[in-house]
Amino acid sequence: MIKPILTLTALLLFVSTAAAATQTMRLDYYHTGDASQEVFSVDRVVIEPLPWPGDPAQAIDSSNLGKYLFEVRDAKTKQLLYSRGFASIYGEWETTDEAKTIKRTFQESLRFPAPALPVSIVLKKRDAKNVFQNIWTTTIDPADQFIDRSKPTPPAPLITIQKTGDPEARVDFLILGDGYTAAEAKKFEADARRLTETLFSTSPFKENRKSFNVWALCPPAAESGVSRPSTGIHRDSPLGATYDAFGSERYVLTFDNRALRRTAQFAPYEFIEVLVNNRTYGGGGIFNLYSTVASDNAFANYVFVHEFGHHFAALADEYYTSSVAYAPAADRVEPWEPNVTALLDVSTLKWRHLASPFAHVTPIPTPWKKEEFEAYSREIQKRRAQLRKDKRPEEEMEALFREELEHEKKMFAAEKHFGQVGAFEGAMYEARGYYRPEIDCIMFSRSDRFCKVCREAIVRVIKMYSRPS
Repeated sequence: MIKPILTLTALLLFVSTAAAATQTMRLDYYHTGDASQEVFSVDRVVIEPLPWPGDPAQAIDSSNLGKYLFEVRDAKTKQLLYSRGFASIYGEWETTDEAKTIKRTFQESLRFPAPALPVSIVLKKRDAKNVFQNIWTTTIDPADQFIDRSKPTPPAPLITIQKTGDPEARVDFLILGDGYTAAEAKKFEADARRLTETLFSTSPFKENRKSFNVWALCPPAAESGVSRPSTGIHRDSPLGATYDAFGSERYVLTFDNRALRRTAQFAPYEFIEVLVNNRTYGGGGIFNLYSTVASDNAFANYVFVHEFGHHFAALADEYYTSSVAYAPAADRVEPWEPNVTALLDVSTLKWRHLASPFAHVTPIPTPWKKEEFEAYSREIQKRRAQLRKDKRPEEEMEALFREELEHEKKMFAAEKHFGQVGAFEGAMYEARGYYRPEIDCIMFSRSDRFCKVCREAIVRVIKMYSRPS
């Protein structure tokens, strides 16, 4: 009986009058620090142009996903009104070697239904044991004269890719374009529609297509493409997307959160994809922030779905032989991501309900030809690095990826436990100590399918943001 009471209270506090649509409030703030400390400061509070797109009956996040969690509480009664877990660029950066030597500041935002009364915003972060602890609290009075209620001009027309219902009853997915000139507006729309079809040809998105609205918006760029600093290319693109994030040549992020939010606010959205108008292989994805993909690469379909898996369902990378900027974990704790485990206790395997109940069918941990895979992958990585060093055409990199994909398909298909759910060692960028559910998945290789555990995790999030027609 508790949940209906909480929901009713939230509804009463989040609307000024019964007739008025709930507005969308956004807190922009600065996140500063290094590997050992972090500080937060308010930038501004904004009322966005469009109403809140979420379902008021699903205001409280019970998923236990994310490195961070924010709560909106009534300032007087402390009643929990809204919460969401998320990850952030800072949360990734603090694990890099650079964070051990310098401090940096990142722009971040929290979006929630605009309250009628003062609220406390409570930000939490997981400690060394992955338990959420309070790290910052600030108060917002909706009557504050300095809340930005201006009505800016949209940077481009909003394109409806598909609309299957009202925003509050659907997952609202927004595709933004970066590095597309005004003359390339039609190309952006074609890219957005093509990749939308890719997403909805992949299970379980395929079976849940009617749960999604898909929108697209592309502010025109002065010149085509986005920045790629490692090759001396710098572009003043509208959303600030760039390759070489954290020194990884394939990692595409935007560090300009304000530009991202100023553009995105003209569409109903919970999830954002940024299509960068480039051919070079690359992309990125951060849970409940955004994902990115280079739209013209031959492997754009794979990167798009893989990175959206990070952003949408908090799926971890299951691969471990490609180079990354992050330092390995000092201690083994059970990851919060749904598709990887430290396997500290076999009896509490988080996806045991999907694994074979008979140990002799699929033993835990699950044996596989790990050494053979690693030897092959090391050679591929050497060839990959040499292609970049020699500045070879992108066609050669794509050919290498096709060769690798075909080899891995044959290798995995010959495995005794192929297609079974178990615990295969090697995940989260580390060869030892972390395990993935199946021998292959789109989060592990350039496959075109999610494993059973990832599919279940995706469906769980879809249900958080949508309701049946």
